[in-house]
Amino acid sequence: MIPWLDQRDPFPPLESALREPNGLLAAGGDLSPQRLVNAYSKGIFPWFSPGDPVLWWSPDPRMVLFPSELKVSRSLQKTLKKHDYEVRIDTAFRRVMQECAMPRDGQQGTWISPAMVAAYTELHEQGFAHSVETWVEGELVGGLYGIALGRMFYGESMFSRASDTSKIAFVHLVRQLGRWNFGMIDCQMKTAHLASLGAREIPRAEFGNNLAKLVNLAGITGLWRFDNDLAE
Repeated sequence: MIPWLDQRDPFPPLESALREPNGLLAAGGDLSPQRLVNAYSKGIFPWFSPGDPVLWWSPDPRMVLFPSELKVSRSLQKTLKKHDYEVRIDTAFRRVMQECAMPRDGQQGTWISPAMVAAYTELHEQGFAHSVETWVEGELVGGLYGIALGRMFYGESMFSRASDTSKIAFVHLVRQLGRWNFGMIDCQMKTAHLASLGAREIPRAEFGNNLAKLVNLAGITGLWRFDNDLAE
């Protein structure tokens, strides 16, 4: 059994999360900015289907990417050097979320409900959530969004409307975060796609120890901007 959270209830200890399904910690509560920031600062994230109660997760092990371990294939590096695209930050946050919510091959429905879009858009307006976007000839063709707390980034979802366009946004983000001394990027659950880019699993306890240090470091103030040579 997992606890049911009222609005003011704290999260239970991460060690109490279920093994099956891996990481299910609690249900209930809300998607207020305060609740979401508190959750992410503890290594917890919401993931649930529309119509279901809010479910909170903290899986063990945890998929992460350390910026220094980014892997870029030769073919992707060639794509990056073409410069026939533009990468922007925070110019179309809601659109990126809506694109991430679109149905994909082999999937039915999405966990990115209108309530989730509204909640994370509010986080974006408060400076916690960011989008990284790939544009070609004035069209949004790929991107991702996530949360930044201190020097910790939590990746949430990405989309592509053309080959490698989400990877372009991802590589630019990781390289920029490395220059800003971000220590870790949370990728949540293991996928072959993320592993190909250098992400790997670590124990939840190690993740929590790293997280506790990073979220308490001073974050980036002001507008997020890319350096000019991140494609190199």
